[in-house]
Parts: sequence; C-alpha cells; structure tokens
Amino acid sequence: MSEVATVKKTLGTRATQFAALFAATALLWGVTQVAPDFHEASGLIASVGFLLLAGMLASELLETLGLPHLTGYLALGVVAGPHVLGLVDQTAVHRLLHVNTLALTLIALAGGVELRWELLKDGWRSLVRAHFVQTVVILTVMTGVFFAVAPRLAFLDGLSMPRVAAVSVLWAVVAVSRSPSATLAILSQTHARGPIASFALAFVMSSDVFVVVMLSIALSVVQPLFDATANVSLSELVVLGHEIAGSITLGTTLGLGLAAYLRLFGQQVLLILLGLAFVAGEAIHYLRFDPILTFLIAGFVVQNLSRQGPRLLGAVERTGSIVFVLFFATAGAHLDVALLRELWPMALLLCGARAAATYFAHWVSSRSPSMDPVVKRWGAAPLVSQAGLTLGLSVVIEKTFPEFGAGLRSLVIATVAVNELVGPILFKFALDRNGESR
Repeated sequence: MSEVATVKKTLGTRATQFAALFAATALLWGVTQVAPDFHEASGLIASVGFLLLAGMLASELLETLGLPHLTGYLALGVVAGPHVLGLVDQTAVHRLLHVNTLALTLIALAGGVELRWELLKDGWRSLVRAHFVQTVVILTVMTGVFFAVAPRLAFLDGLSMPRVAAVSVLWAVVAVSRSPSATLAILSQTHARGPIASFALAFVMSSDVFVVVMLSIALSVVQPLFDATANVSLSELVVLGHEIAGSITLGTTLGLGLAAYLRLFGQQVLLILLGLAFVAGEAIHYLRFDPILTFLIAGFVVQNLSRQGPRLLGAVERTGSIVFVLFFATAGAHLDVALLRELWPMALLLCGARAAATYFAHWVSSRSPSMDPVVKRWGAAPLVSQAGLTLGLSVVIEKTFPEFGAGLRSLVIATVAVNELVGPILFKFALDRNGESR
C-alpha cells in the first residue's frame, strides 16, 4: 500500500472529533423524533451523509485505543442501525447494500494488484502447505464441534444423525472462509509492508478459490441426503470448472483492457471503476462467474503484465477510502443485535473453536524452515476475520436446503459478527507489534 504522511492528533483534536460525533448523532436523533416520516422523505441521503461523517469520526476516536478504523465503522453502524438507535432505518440499510457491489470490486482489484508474481513465486510452497493444513484442521475440528453442539440447536430438531453430520460438514466448509474485505481494509489503513502483510494478502486473497470449490463439492455430496431425487454427479464439478475457468479468462481480458486504458488515457479512472463494478459486475453474475475471482485476476494482470499497477492501486485507494466507510458501516447496521443476543453463547463457542483451530493449524504449517520467523509467530492473526464472503456462502446453503438453511444462516450471521469485530483487531495488533504499519 502507498505511504501517506501521518498527522499527529492532539487531545484538542480528539475532543473536537468527539463533539462533532455527538452533535451529528444528537441532531439526526432529534430530527427522527420530531419528524417520524423523515426516513421516507430524505432517509437515504441523510443515512449516507451520517454514516460517512460519523463513521470517520468514530474510527478516528477508536484509533486512540489502537483499534482499526474498520472497528469504528462497524461499531458506528451497529449503534446507528435499525436494531439500536434507529438513525438509519431498515429501508436505507437495504438500499445501501448496493454499495457492496462497488466495494467488493475495489477490494478484489486491490487484492489482485497487491499479489505480485515475485511474492507468489518465492513463497508458493509455504502458501500451499498453509492452505492444506488450515483446510484439513478446520474441516475436522469444526465438523466435530458443530456435531457435538447440534442437540442444542433448535433448527436441527428432528434431523437424523447422518443429516446432522452432513450439516456439520457444511458448517465446517463455511468456517474455512476468510475475509478479503477486512484484510484489504486493514492494509489500506495501516499501509503495511512486510512479511505478515505479504502472507495475509497471498493467503486470504487466494482462499476464495478453495472455499468456492469445497462448497460446490460439499453441496453435491450432501444434497442426496435431503432430496431423494438428487444424485451425486460429476456434472456439478464440470459446472464448477466452467465457473473457475470462465472467471480466470474474463478476469484476464478485463485486466488487459484496463491496463491498455490506463496506459493510453489514464483519465476518469473513477468512472471506469464504477463501470467495472456495476456493468461488468452484472455481466459476470449473468454468466454465472465468480466476481471476486474475476476482478482479483484482473488486478493481478494489471500489476504483473503491465506497468500500470501503482496507478490502478492509487485510484482504488482514493475511491475505497470513502466506499469502505459505507461498506462496513452498512454491514454493522445490518447486524441483527437481537439475534446476536439470542445466539451469542453458541456463536462464541464456535468462534473460539475456529480461532483455536486456526492458530493450531498455523503452528503445524509453520514448522517449515523456509517460512519467515515473523510469519511463524504472527501469521495466524489475519486468518480470523470473516465477512461478506462467509455470509454469501450461507445464503447459498439456505437456498439449497430450506429445511435448516434459515437457522444455519442466522447462526452464521452471529459468528460473523464476532469474527468481524475481533479479527481485524488481531490483524492490526500483529502489524503494529512488528513495525509493519506505516
């Protein structure tokens, strides 16, 4: 990530920020109390303005505690959302979810640009080893833990033992997923460079492919247990192969086109990014390709097959500084606090088991002498976060298995809420502790 000049924040600056945050919150709260129909008239505009301003102020204030900006955005979204103060109502939250399309495009492009070929070439053996061990350990541990707590989950009542075991496998696959968005947000804030940042980028950004493959295989194997007419078929793998190959091909084409545009023109890059996010994004969904993988490949091509990588990364960071605030603040507002309160014991148990399995798997995979000593000690920190990708996987499961899908997705939301808050803090702490933050 590019370096920026840091400005020292005085006590007076922090006091001014707190006063501005309090004033903005009080003003919007007062307006919603005096005019209950305010949300219907100007709700979306007010919500965008408030989340941008208050999110930035909250992140700056939490920075004094050493917490990442991402935590401030999420916390502000939770407090301002429909489940707490109601400053941002459910309709505005739903409409702001369209920001996710742009945010995920920027996240994937930035992740691809940061994946330099030299990084992958030098550390591919350690990367493959880490992926293999993490996958095996988390699949094994989380399948067992979920199966053990299954009798306490009401949405699994009445299911036979084989079906509960199958649901446990699906849960374990979801547990393998990481958060590209949280990883890129922390790196964007800290402008970190070093072995931990490089390992996090290479591992998290490449994990999407493995998770998509695993979920497709798991769905194909599990579905016959719930639908007598379904059979385990290689056709699902053929479709999966088509999706991956198509995403790589389209991503390569987009990357070459974007690199050519940046070299020949280089103007109005923001408009080009908006076009990629919404126009190309819709086309990718229509073709049933994976958008994250497609834009990840596009960014990788721009970085490694042209000299336009720094220019693209600079444009993404300038745009993303605003988009990330809305993206994560909206994610916080979307969290159902009542649901989290109901499911938090199971959520904490499952999150704790996943974190322990992640750290143990990293300890096993880091026995390789070729791995950097700093990564051996701190490399598990960026692997705890979960966010949009995990929620997307739960939606697929819910649509495929309506018998238990809604309950499973609710539990996923609860665990993601915990991992989304704790994971970025661990990652930033590791970067700060080892002097990689700029």
